[in-house]
Amino acid sequence: MVLPNLCQTAFTVLRQIEPILVLEQMGSTLYDTALQMVVKDRSENATYPDAHLSREASQQKAMSDYYMTYNLINKLTPILPAMLLARFGDRGWRRVPIVVPLSGYLVSRLALLLVVIFRLPLEVMFGAAVLFGLSGGFCAYWPGVMTLVSLGSTAADRSKVMMRVELLYGTAGLVASLVSGHLFLLYSSSLGNGTALLSVSTLLHLLCLIHSIFLLQVNVALLFGAAVLYLSAVGGAIEILGIFVLKEPLNWTATQVGYGNAAGCMIFITSYLGVMVFRRCVSDVMLILIGMISFASGIYFMSFVTSTYTFYIARSLNLFALIPLPTIRSLLSLQVPASSCGTTLTFLQLALKFTGLAYIPAFTKIYQGTLNWFPGFVFTLASILTVLGMIPISIFGCRSPLRRQYDRIQEA
Repeated sequence: MVLPNLCQTAFTVLRQIEPILVLEQMGSTLYDTALQMVVKDRSENATYPDAHLSREASQQKAMSDYYMTYNLINKLTPILPAMLLARFGDRGWRRVPIVVPLSGYLVSRLALLLVVIFRLPLEVMFGAAVLFGLSGGFCAYWPGVMTLVSLGSTAADRSKVMMRVELLYGTAGLVASLVSGHLFLLYSSSLGNGTALLSVSTLLHLLCLIHSIFLLQVNVALLFGAAVLYLSAVGGAIEILGIFVLKEPLNWTATQVGYGNAAGCMIFITSYLGVMVFRRCVSDVMLILIGMISFASGIYFMSFVTSTYTFYIARSLNLFALIPLPTIRSLLSLQVPASSCGTTLTFLQLALKFTGLAYIPAFTKIYQGTLNWFPGFVFTLASILTVLGMIPISIFGCRSPLRRQYDRIQEA
């Protein structure tokens, strides 16, 4: 009885606005530290010969000029969008003033991450600030939060509840501020300062956005989480597999590469046959788990492949690896009203695209870093991510005890 009660309490908490508040504030605090340090690094070589300033004074002038422009954009751009979003909120679309600004938060955080990784000009962040402002920014987000808090409290408790929200907001910022400097120092010299810090910030905002979209739909959030984890595992592993077979000990020729690609295409056929066979006796959740186990076992075996025949053994274990994502989309369409099904699936696809921006460079750098001592480590990592993806699917299955029943058609 204790475990079900704890699960029920956890799901009740997830339905509240507070988790969104904490995730957003922590992500924003990490971002603020990262931006401050990146601007400092990029301003080190600033010079103003006509002003005869010292190096430190030149750096301070460059930083203050940059922040003046950046802050003016952030403060002026959101005014009209925030008013428009407020009207949507007053017409009953209460989540719109929260979801849309959080999309802007995510884009701006991702923009700074790309600026750091690809050494883009810092002025790119002016464009990101414009997009952030057009999404409503904090000017729309905070009133949207306070509106939901007000509607969820009684008149007698409203002041206390609002102050509690302010306290939670400040506490989340305090915690994130204390760890932000340490995270900034965790970086790869090939990627640049602040990569780890900005990656965490971007991930927090992605989770915050997903949570806000499906604030009252825990099942949808679980399916989203499973899809993101599984695609990260599959996409990252396949990204590396193509170059893995071209080095020793495999060192494939063009013909062997073609056969290897054909083996990958065969998985489309075997996955379809697997669905046709298994769906007669198991639920959709079990179908997803079967597919995930198929990929996890095969890609783990791939970590230790040293010859062509062992490669095909590993690939044969991936027979049902394409079952999970289409089945997750199917389950997702059953969790939302028909009128919002297209929007929900589109958001899923966008989430998967944003995920690709994280796992592609991550798997590439991990592969390069482990190439000399364990080149198959990325495949082991993909297997671990797949197992983690099975957790939200299993929770979803426990929350949906009614299994899908199938009628057997008797032929005359």
